Amino acid sequence: MNVKLYFFAALMLLAGAVSAQEWTPLFNGKNLKGWKKLNGTAEFVVKDGAITGISATGTPNTFLATEKDYGDFILEFEFKVDKGLNSGVQFRSKSLKSYDNGRVHGYQFEIDPDSPTSGSVYDEARRGWLYQLNIINPPAQRAFKSGEWNSARIECLGNMIRTWVNDIPCTNLWDDADAKGFVALQVHQIGPENAGKTVAWRNIRICTKDVATYCTPVNNEGTYISFLSQIHIKAGDSEKNTGNPPFWPSVNTALNSLSPAETKEHWILLFDGKTAAGWHSPKQNSFPEKGWSVDEGILKVSGGGGDIITEQKFKNFILIADFKITEGANSGIKYFVNSNALGCEFQILDDAKHPDAKQGVKGNRTVGSLYDLIPAGPNKFDINGYNTAMIVVCDSHVEHWLNGTKVVEYERNCQMWNALVAYSKYKDIPNFGNADETPILLQDHGDTVYFKNLKIRPF
Repeated sequence: MNVKLYFFAALMLLAGAVSAQEWTPLFNGKNLKGWKKLNGTAEFVVKDGAITGISATGTPNTFLATEKDYGDFILEFEFKVDKGLNSGVQFRSKSLKSYDNGRVHGYQFEIDPDSPTSGSVYDEARRGWLYQLNIINPPAQRAFKSGEWNSARIECLGNMIRTWVNDIPCTNLWDDADAKGFVALQVHQIGPENAGKTVAWRNIRICTKDVATYCTPVNNEGTYISFLSQIHIKAGDSEKNTGNPPFWPSVNTALNSLSPAETKEHWILLFDGKTAAGWHSPKQNSFPEKGWSVDEGILKVSGGGGDIITEQKFKNFILIADFKITEGANSGIKYFVNSNALGCEFQILDDAKHPDAKQGVKGNRTVGSLYDLIPAGPNKFDINGYNTAMIVVCDSHVEHWLNGTKVVEYERNCQMWNALVAYSKYKDIPNFGNADETPILLQDHGDTVYFKNLKIRPF
C-alpha cells in the first residue's frame, strides 16, 4: 500500500473511533444493579430482558431510580404498557428530605396508553404539565402504539429538552428548573380495577459524552405562541402565513427569558425579571417610586404608583404576559393608548368579586374582554394561579387570547368599529383605537396584581 494512503486510512479510522458515539447501558438485562426503589411499594422485576413494574393498590407512585445523577445526556429506551396503567420515565429528577419528605419530583416523560400524551413532559409533584402533545403538538399523538413496544429518545442539553416516540418528534421544551438529577421508572398509583397491570422497559442506554455533537439537528422549530396565534412570520422578513405550521412547536417555560426559537423569531423581552428597565410612567420619563416593585422575577403592582408604559412603540405584534390576581383585583393591559393613557384594554379582573364584572354590556368588562366594548368568550381562568394573556395585532385585525383560548376577535379602523366605540365610554375620544402604533401599558387600578414573562414579537 502507498505510504500516504496508509497514513490517510489510519487517520480516517482514528477519526471514526474518536467521533463514534459512546453509549452506557443503564440496565444490564439481568438484575436491578445500579437502581434503587423510592416512595412506593409497587414491585419491579426483571423478566425476559426487561424491567417490569407491577401495579399494586394501597401505595403512592413508586419509582425505580438510578443511583447516579445525569445532567446533559441523550437517553434511549423501549417501553410497553398495559391499558389502564399510567406511567412515565423521570429524568433530571430528585428525592430530597427537604422537599415533601423525599417525594420524587422533576421532569417526566409521560407514558399513558389511554390518553394522547405519551412523549409529553410533565413536572412531577411540582408544576404539572409543561408540554402536552394533544394541545401543543397534535400530529405527535399518533406516535405511540398501544399494546406494542415503543422506542423513546430524550435529549437534554442545557435548557433544551426534546423527546421522540418511535422517531416522531414530540416535546420541544426550553426550561431551567433542573440541570441534573436521576433517571427513574414510574409505576403510578392505581385503583383496584388496575391492580396487577404492568409496564416494562428494555434497552435502556445513555450518552453523556459530546452530547451537543449527537443531538438531533432541528431546522423547523417555531414558537408555540406563533402557532397558536396562526400568524407565522419567517425569520427576517414580514411574510404572514396562516393555517397549520410546518414546524415543530417550541415552548419556553423558563422565567423571563428568550429561548433560541424566540430569538430566531425576533421576540423582545419586555421585563428582564430584575429591573424595571424599558418602563416608565405615562406622565413622566421615570419609573414610579411607589406602587410597583420587582422581586424574585415578578413585576408587582400594589396601588398608588399609577400606570406604567413601555418606552418602545409597536405596530404589528404578538404580546404575551403571565399574570396573577389577588382577591377582588382589577387591572388591565392596554394598547393603542393616547396621550392620556386611554386605549384598548385586555381586562384583568376577579369576575366573581369585583363589581365591574356586572357592569357594562353583556359582560364586556369581564376578564379577557376588550374592556367596555366586546365581551370575552368562554375560557378557563385560574383564579388562584398564573394566567397567560395574549394580544395579537395584525394591521386592523386584533385578537385576545386567554390561557390558549381565543376569547375576542375584532377589526378596527372601520365603520363597524367606530360605531361600537360610539356606544361605549370612549365615545368622546377622537379616533379611539385606530392609531398606527402603540406602547404597551400595564394598569394600576389600586389592587395587587403580579406579572411575569412579558414578551412581544413585532413583525
